[in-house]
Amino acid sequence: MKHVSFFISLALCLVLCACGNTKKTEQQEQTMLDTIVTRTVIYRPGDYDSKNYRIPAIITAKDGSLVVATDKRKNNDMDLPEDIDILINRSVDGGHTWSEPYTLVEGQGRGKGFGDCALVRTNDEGGLLAAFVGGPGFWQGRPDNPLRTYIARSYDNGQTWTEPKDITDELYGANCSNEVSQTWWAAFFASGNGLLTSTGRIMFVLAVRDTEEWAACNYAVYSDDNGETWHLSGRASQRGDEAKVVELADGRILMSIRHEGERWYNISEDGGLTWRPETSAWSDLVATACDGDIIRYSSVNEGADRNILLHSLPAPERRERVTVYVSYDEGQTWPVSKCIVPYDAAYSSLCILPDHSIGLYVEESDGDTLGYSMVFYNFGLGWLEK
Repeated sequence: MKHVSFFISLALCLVLCACGNTKKTEQQEQTMLDTIVTRTVIYRPGDYDSKNYRIPAIITAKDGSLVVATDKRKNNDMDLPEDIDILINRSVDGGHTWSEPYTLVEGQGRGKGFGDCALVRTNDEGGLLAAFVGGPGFWQGRPDNPLRTYIARSYDNGQTWTEPKDITDELYGANCSNEVSQTWWAAFFASGNGLLTSTGRIMFVLAVRDTEEWAACNYAVYSDDNGETWHLSGRASQRGDEAKVVELADGRILMSIRHEGERWYNISEDGGLTWRPETSAWSDLVATACDGDIIRYSSVNEGADRNILLHSLPAPERRERVTVYVSYDEGQTWPVSKCIVPYDAAYSSLCILPDHSIGLYVEESDGDTLGYSMVFYNFGLGWLEK
């Protein structure tokens, strides 16, 4: 696969860095953490005979490799029920080069596609889990024909994957035994990062159409047996869309919820089973309605000197200027931010590399091509904080 890492200087927000593969001194390590490292285009419109690509998810596997999932939107840039494949790529050199695509699941025509993949580590050695949906779209689903939810597993850090397992009937729809959710019309996982908590619980967030109304709310979905069985939390938002969760240092779960304007959030005191009755809003996280990502950079519980969370979001007015925000007080405030993509950009996903630099996988368009290119950025915390 032709993937070239560009060492770049973008006048609006990026600086140049070069790093070798030899053992790094402490000074070299700090230099790397203080600078932008690479910008690598993974997919452009037209690659592999696909008109478009969308929906980034990225995770650092336990062996240090980077794993991304991407919607291959073969015929257009539209959501399900269009014909969509989900592709997996890996990098073993910090995102400089990427593997040929591995087809996690292949769409078989309109109404038979798949999309919106989220990735999470499991409790297995080398274990990853992918959660995604397929079939009728979010607005076309109904209780007797719901948008299907699936999981697939990797036991070798994303190199190979199992056949998808349909878990829809465990969660919702007419064949589900849960009286609350058996009347839901549709649900899908928020693409990007899932969460593996300190207790071993695996968690994603669903955007749910619980009636025929054209609106969504949020529930967490979780597994306490490493993904064998799945359960629903209480409702986390009355209105919402794609949402992500991160574990706070004291064990509470923080959910960040897509919303136009001030970003919404909610907190669970019991590991994600129940949520506060009302959502709150961040006055310093303001964005257009768009999927973003929230992850932990460091924790004093793991020996770091600071608790740091990161959040990626586009600009307030429209889908452009994807920015990464920094919180030092467990998500109460976000005082530091820096633009990463200085032009049109939308969905994004974050990861932390083994060298403690930051990875961002993002949809972006510089105006030279129709549709989004899928791009990986690697930069240091020190550069972000400058």
